Amino acid sequence: MARPVKLRYVAGLPNANFFRPMGIPANLLQEVRLSLEEIEAIRLKDLEGLEQEKCAERMHISRPTFHRVLESGRKKLADALLNGKAIQIEGGNFGLPQQRFRCNNDGHEWNVPFEVLAGRLPLSCPVCSSVNIQPMPLPPFGWRRRRGGGFRGGRQW
Repeated sequence: MARPVKLRYVAGLPNANFFRPMGIPANLLQEVRLSLEEIEAIRLKDLEGLEQEKCAERMHISRPTFHRVLESGRKKLADALLNGKAIQIEGGNFGLPQQRFRCNNDGHEWNVPFEVLAGRLPLSCPVCSSVNIQPMPLPPFGWRRRRGGGFRGGRQW
């Protein structure tokens, strides 16, 4: 039986999730799909210029795993750029810094940090101890960040 894949920490969702080359009709375009953890690895290493050990710590994965994720993302990105393919960013095994939960009994909402979620989901509301709780949906890709770091609609990450 295969070992379950650990969630990889991703600092936030991208502002855009689809890129395509100009001048190629949509019906002739091939796509490359990058996962959110691949984009995060590229962001940390290539944009922020961090060492692989520090990048791996930020994503809560081992350095060899970080290296594999980074190489996979770079290969897909190079394929898209050199061969005129569209880039779709979606999916993967990732967690955000916080996940918001809501109690269906009293309406209380609270954030649970990624480090806690990586261990287990909350079992009850911290105010009324009800087990009738649900995770709040993540904001969809493409939402623009507002000043102050939040999304339209008041959601924060």
